[in-house]
Amino acid sequence: MHAKKSNISVGDKMIYVISDLHGMPLDELKALLKKADFSDEDWLYILGDVIDRQNDGGVEVLQWLTGQPNAELILGNHEAMLLSCDFLFEQITDDSIANLTAERLQVFNTYLRNGGDVTVKTLQNLNRQSPEAVQDILDYLRDCPLYETVSTDAGDFLLVHSGLGNFRADKRLREYTADELLWTRPTFDERYFDDIVTVFGHTPTAYYGEEHSGKIVKTETWIDIDIGVSDGNAPVLLRLDDLKELNLP
Repeated sequence: MHAKKSNISVGDKMIYVISDLHGMPLDELKALLKKADFSDEDWLYILGDVIDRQNDGGVEVLQWLTGQPNAELILGNHEAMLLSCDFLFEQITDDSIANLTAERLQVFNTYLRNGGDVTVKTLQNLNRQSPEAVQDILDYLRDCPLYETVSTDAGDFLLVHSGLGNFRADKRLREYTADELLWTRPTFDERYFDDIVTVFGHTPTAYYGEEHSGKIVKTETWIDIDIGVSDGNAPVLLRLDDLKELNLP
């Protein structure tokens, strides 16, 4: 994992963000993009946690992402947990069995407790059919950035999975650890940068009060777009060019 940064301004292209799909079927994502008139000229950022918790665990969406030139996944904590369990897809040998340490088993159990069982099952089935396809997915995840910055007519935006842990206004983005970008839960009154809006997921908006359940939460310095898909809420696509929200009926 690494903190790659690219400052992207796309002119007439539209930039969309969505987060925490957690196993949402690819057909539903495509239907949402169709409703937004998403074209080959537009850009989609998924702010982490495509995988786990329901259906096929998001594997079909991951496979789709590996072939999309105008869609990018920002690494989420669930993808990071999957990568920490990549040993599950190694060829079984005496050496690999010997390396199945108590530490690795603990990491795997932690991942399962966080909803990784459906993803592991789907990937193991895929691995029996095509080990190359699974390695392509893992390689794709290893190259996912921890954050991106983009500019639109509505302003400048920092895209990250969970917010900014141990935030300081004078702290450079490259100084943040992976955990600070993957596992943070900002309080409602926390302020981030004044000159760039931080957009993140990870924390279901119901965390800030039941009145926010299923809705995007916006403050002066940050926007939380995790509306709780795995809790049954309809996903919301946010267009950064005008902050318009789109969802399926």
